[in-house]
Amino acid sequence: TPQVSFTLELEFSCSVLLDRAELTLRATSDSSEVTPQDNAVELSVPIRYEANVFLSSATNLPRYELRPPGTFTPSPGPEFSTTLKVR
Repeated sequence: TPQVSFTLELEFSCSVLLDRAELTLRATSDSSEVTPQDNAVELSVPIRYEANVFLSSATNLPRYELRPPGTFTPSPGPEFSTTLKVR
């Protein structure tokens, strides 16, 4: 019995998370088949998502000034707030 193998690579949207992919594979032939029902298979494959960490921030200042250690001169600057979000 001849065999064929191949690889499917599917990409899924992260905006709609699915837990399974349903695949139907069917082989056809020009010759007459004794058992054509064994030329198809339905698969249900679990989907695994890679863990990604997304960092975002919001601040009320358009700019920060960072200085090398030892060169900082303490002086009051404007009050500011920064929000960090981890997803």
